[in-house]
Amino acid sequence: MDKTFHLEVLTPYRKFYEGDVEEIIVTTTTGQIGILKDHIPLTTPIAQAGTLQIKKDGQWKEAFISGGFMEVRRDGVTILSSAAEWPEEIDIARAQAAKERAEEKLRQKRNKQEYIAAEAALKRALMRLKIAGKYQEM
Repeated sequence: MDKTFHLEVLTPYRKFYEGDVEEIIVTTTTGQIGILKDHIPLTTPIAQAGTLQIKKDGQWKEAFISGGFMEVRRDGVTILSSAAEWPEEIDIARAQAAKERAEEKLRQKRNKQEYIAAEAALKRALMRLKIAGKYQEM
């Protein structure tokens, strides 16, 4: 019995992933959720900074994912995300610079809207660095 389902991950810039998978784990705004074949239909928002773990042929691969929505249907899963990157695609120097910029903005104690934006940027930068760091250790 086939235990795979179709996954499609789209960003504004490219089709990040398309193929049949055994399982995914994605970070939503309420925590991580795992999806297997025949999962009940649902739609959920994706976290501003999280991970997408894909299991295919018994092997896991992890990616950075940021914002958007996931739709689970009987025939597959579609994720529309603001950004998705494999660990090897993450520019560590750029992520480090983004982290430092966000930390500086947080120290400046600007208005609430700027503070929230800086906090989100810091979370994205830290998650990128975490994922890229795992990949480099391998």
